[in-house]
Amino acid sequence: MNEAMKKLALASVCAGGMIATMQAEAANWLMLQGTEPTSAAGRAKAWGFIQANFQKDYSDPNSGDAYIPPKLIGPNLTTQESFNISRARIGLRGQGMPLDGKVNYFIMAEFGNNGATAPSGGSTRIMDASVTFNHLKGARVRVGLFKTPGSEEILQGIAVFDYINFTWFANQMLIERIPNSTYTGNLPPTTLPAQGNSTLNGYTNSVAAGRDTGIQIFDSFRQGRMDYSYAIMTGNGNGLNMTDNDDKRDIYLYASAEHVYAGQGPFRQGAKVYAWKQTGKRLHDNDNDGTPEEYDRTRQGIGIRYYKKPFRIQAEFNQADGMIFVGPDKPSFKINDGFPVGSPNDVAQVGYGVEDTADGYYLDFGYMIPKTKWEVDVRYDVLNRLTDGHKFAAGPNTGKTLEMQFKSLTLGVQYHFNLKTRLQINHISSEAEAVDFSSGAGPNDNLDGVGKRIAMQVQHVF
Repeated sequence: MNEAMKKLALASVCAGGMIATMQAEAANWLMLQGTEPTSAAGRAKAWGFIQANFQKDYSDPNSGDAYIPPKLIGPNLTTQESFNISRARIGLRGQGMPLDGKVNYFIMAEFGNNGATAPSGGSTRIMDASVTFNHLKGARVRVGLFKTPGSEEILQGIAVFDYINFTWFANQMLIERIPNSTYTGNLPPTTLPAQGNSTLNGYTNSVAAGRDTGIQIFDSFRQGRMDYSYAIMTGNGNGLNMTDNDDKRDIYLYASAEHVYAGQGPFRQGAKVYAWKQTGKRLHDNDNDGTPEEYDRTRQGIGIRYYKKPFRIQAEFNQADGMIFVGPDKPSFKINDGFPVGSPNDVAQVGYGVEDTADGYYLDFGYMIPKTKWEVDVRYDVLNRLTDGHKFAAGPNTGKTLEMQFKSLTLGVQYHFNLKTRLQINHISSEAEAVDFSSGAGPNDNLDGVGKRIAMQVQHVF
């Protein structure tokens, strides 16, 4: 048993112990996002939310006074300080009553500036468009574009997310950058002030945003205070693009067990243990020969969530295999190897990220201060990227491994004006390093200096 599987097994044992002792449960996102209450849903309910934020990054540049994306504010990556409307979503959901109360739908559009809208230069994107058929007991069927079953960090509704930014693992491994159909070489860091957003946004496709177009069979079963859920989905594996780009299908599997005690909807209190796996294939011209090759992509994980006022405790351990981006932002699957970018030797060094591995975890703690509207949050997360032992094959770094480690400690406070409006403030302390290199050497010339960030966000749900 390798080290990663040992961690996964240990997490399973710990999760089982916690579910047996905790007297509460967590939200069931499969049901909340895929179904409508049979007796209460209307024909059409309009809803949405706005997230307006300000972020300032204090990271230092590399030795050439240039910056890589972890040191810049996304999605445009042109500055270290910016206001932004990161999300502005409007949607409709409801039932087909009086025609058929067992059919419901969900559609949502994104108008904010983020990884779904910015890369392609657009301002609007359909994020969800699905229909659910609730005719078969134990096997509801959802068809269309929607969130894929997987990590709780991505599956949960972003409007109740307790932090402003995702963890390292979620951002790099789960949001997923969809490659261009042609080869896109690695791109160098940028100096400030950057002009436009093309210097580091090498890919023109939007991120997948944890979504796919396909069909899902799922349901939830209550036995006393226990609630068991499952989901099996197959999809195109092409993110927010609604049509397929090859003849292969992704498979998504999910299962959870929850101990139910109090509350309902996204704020119900309780404990949950869950596991998930995603497998598929991606096309990418990794060797710049004009013909895309086929590569496997696998993501899997296990997690626990405990929520009983005033406490929240959550943890996940996740793994990734294949299609791991390693360059600045969205450009390629290779690290600059010391040869001039675009030189014959540089092109010959194929990117190992298409067949490498990664793992990561986070630990999250929240405390709602009794009799107040204040909440405090602490999250520690780690990403170990390119852990398969690949080494530089040529150039000045020959023989050294490509592995990198990213860490962050996020301290947050939230002020809940009411159930629909809140203020979030995050202080993020981050560090990153290529583990086989000394400070300032090789990739660490760019990674050194990844540091503090301050983020503030106001959210209103309507």
